[in-house]
Amino acid sequence: MNLPPILENQLLWPAMVAATAAQVIKVITHVSTDGWAGASGRFWETGGMPSSHSAGVTALAFSAGLEVGWGSPTFAVAAVFAYIVIYDALGVRRAAGMHAALLNELVVQLRHLLDEGFQPGTLRTLLGHSSPQVFAGIALGIVVAFLFAR
Repeated sequence: MNLPPILENQLLWPAMVAATAAQVIKVITHVSTDGWAGASGRFWETGGMPSSHSAGVTALAFSAGLEVGWGSPTFAVAAVFAYIVIYDALGVRRAAGMHAALLNELVVQLRHLLDEGFQPGTLRTLLGHSSPQVFAGIALGIVVAFLFAR
């Protein structure tokens, strides 16, 4: 039986499994520390330990290196893509989360100055990743890539 090409893609599946595994780990961690309340929503949220972004792109890049060679154009593209995603998770998205936390605190402190009709909602603060979260995602991605290697 011939499978559709996407089901035989040796680069896609490790990346998807690594990213999904990271999200599952976040749910398990949430349940173990905070109970089941909000656990199902945690699967779809960004941020937290480990970084699913880092896990997915690392698994993609390592799978490319293992499958088609470390000197291949495919590995080069995947590695540059991984660098950009990881840099973004550590920098821009983390800073956005810190800004959201600050704005949330300002809203609380200045609420008495706001008009009765204007009540801003709370901004999401769990957007980016700390270095340990990113490194844990990278490690998870490497492990998954090796598990999928032929």
